Amino acid sequence: MATKGAASRAAARKQKDKWKAKRWYTIRAPRQPWHFKVIGETLGEEDELLIGRMYEITQQEVDGDFSKLHVKLKFRVTEIIGQDAITQFVGHEVLKDHVRRQVRRYRGKVDDVIDAITEDGYYVRIKPFLITQGRVKSSQKKGIRDACRAVVLQIAARNTWLDLQKQILSGELEQALEKAARKIASVKIIMIRKSQLVQDGVIVEDGPTLDEIRENESRVAAAKQAAISAAMEDEESDDDTPDVLAAAEASADDDDESVEEEADAEETDVEEKADEEEVVEEAEETEDAPDYASMKVAELKEHLKAAGKPVSGKKDELIARLME
Repeated sequence: MATKGAASRAAARKQKDKWKAKRWYTIRAPRQPWHFKVIGETLGEEDELLIGRMYEITQQEVDGDFSKLHVKLKFRVTEIIGQDAITQFVGHEVLKDHVRRQVRRYRGKVDDVIDAITEDGYYVRIKPFLITQGRVKSSQKKGIRDACRAVVLQIAARNTWLDLQKQILSGELEQALEKAARKIASVKIIMIRKSQLVQDGVIVEDGPTLDEIRENESRVAAAKQAAISAAMEDEESDDDTPDVLAAAEASADDDDESVEEEADAEETDVEEKADEEEVVEEAEETEDAPDYASMKVAELKEHLKAAGKPVSGKKDELIARLME
């Protein structure tokens, strides 16, 4: 048993990893009317294995119309060019949840399946869906189906597959069906529930080539990269500007500090000069003032009398009174 397990593990290690052999392919919409627009990516091991693969995407993601979030477009890969998977539009379908929400009580539901052939030989299957304002009879439903069938066959016969799919996705075909059905009964809701390409017709090679589209995409990418680089350089220059401003502010602060220091030094010199003058004046006053301490009490009283001050008290009081 152990030998068998070891052999199976060795065989598993020798087996080729299929995921490592796969590579990414870019899925592009048809040449007309989307000009090989990139709509997604897929993995594949070989080019031949991708042919016929179906890819579904909402109409809002392709056309940018947010009112078409419930519409699902279907593309089929028909050709591989390098890393690009070229597709073909093969129909659309309205989400089933959206269709169910339209059905109410006391109303009539009319649906049909119509096979039509376009002017350029495409075989298309179209499935209209109608909801009436109230209940309708079976004869009225039959009349609505016949009217819608006649409109679809006429429009398909007069237009190419490209024009027909434009009318389906834009809502023009729904408006034409509503106009025809209103002659029989009041219609509340009408939609093309599903369209399907059954057989190809004449392929038209109009529009830009894939090489031209690639060159345009490369130019757009280069322009975006240049814009990003310029924006990054601007940001770097903006980052350097605050440093310069900070240096200028620092130098300005240093100048202000030096000016303040000079002003403080000048104020200090002025104060020192004033103090020296006060000291000199006090010294002069002390030199001019008599020495009251060496005088006798009688002499002190005579000075007090001459100054008109009281003469009573002790010697210290007399000296203090004379010093006032």
